[in-house]
Formats: sequence, structure tokens, C-alpha cells
Amino acid sequence: MEATKAEEPFLRHVETDVLIPKMMREKAKELCAEKVTAFNHCCKETGFLMVFKCRDQNAALKDCLTVHYRDSAFFEECKQEYIKEKLEFQRTGVAAKNRSQKLPASM
Repeated sequence: MEATKAEEPFLRHVETDVLIPKMMREKAKELCAEKVTAFNHCCKETGFLMVFKCRDQNAALKDCLTVHYRDSAFFEECKQEYIKEKLEFQRTGVAAKNRSQKLPASM
């Protein structure tokens, strides 16, 4: 059951202005993976001239990322995911990135 607006925990300034946008950037890079790959490939191929020769790939990547950064529904999705991870951390004391790790066989 998802929390309603009234039930949402208080989010600090750093969470709404830094941590959630960071999550948005990471997810947007995944959603724009094809353009990230094209830009990276262009940069590797052209070396120092990448500023001039990779303009199209850079513009396409920026456009793709900007679409996601400006999407209020995408922000809300990331915010809800952040809240879910925060509540789970408060409940278990285990960070999300550590939860997926396997336990040692000796335990």
C-alpha cells in the first residue's frame, strides 16, 4: 500500500534538492543508455576534437536527459522510490545498495 501525501514522511532540503535529483540523474542515464553509449563512443573515437565532432551526440544526450529532469511524474516516481528506500532503511538499518548483496556461505 502506497503512502498518500498526508502520510508521506518529512523530506529534508538535502533530500528533495540533492538526493532525489541524484536518483533522477542515475535513472535518466539508464533510460537514455543508447545516447550515452553513442556519446561515449564518439568521445573515445575523436579524442581531443570531441568538443567539435561530438556536438550532435552531446545535444541528443542532453535533450534526452532534460526531458526526464523536467518531468514532474518522473520526479514523483523517484521521490516515492526514495521514500520507500528511506523507510526500509529506518526499519532494517541496512542501506538499499547493501540489501541486494548475498550473505557469506559461512553464516
